[in-house]
Amino acid sequence: MKLDFLAKFADPVMQTPAGQGAFLAGVVLGMVARGQTKDGSIDGAPLFKQMTFGRMKRRDLKRHLARVPELVKAYDLNYKDLIRKLAAYAGELILQDEGFELGVDGNFAFATAFMNAREYFWTIFGKQHGENDEGN
Repeated sequence: MKLDFLAKFADPVMQTPAGQGAFLAGVVLGMVARGQTKDGSIDGAPLFKQMTFGRMKRRDLKRHLARVPELVKAYDLNYKDLIRKLAAYAGELILQDEGFELGVDGNFAFATAFMNAREYFWTIFGKQHGENDEGN
């Protein structure tokens, strides 16, 4: 995983492990949401409809992340091993700061990552020869 790009973000929440975890959780959940639909559009995904963007709390984020293994299996997502790996790492980062609450800054970081999930996913893992980023 290539995560050095996270250091480029100037927002203070992105300089904390839990803030980076919230961001990476957005990438993971965005990829899962894309995989839930046939055309890859996020807004039609069941997961998208369950999100409370802008009002998400730490507990909500943990609940959604805890469902990733189940969702990856149920929807037979592409890149399932990479999604699981990133979800596990995001969870580890969030667990490093028990006092962390998303607030406005964390919600913004999460939403930004969720909306740009595909781009950030391939930044983290690098595109392999022959892989199509338009897929789930």
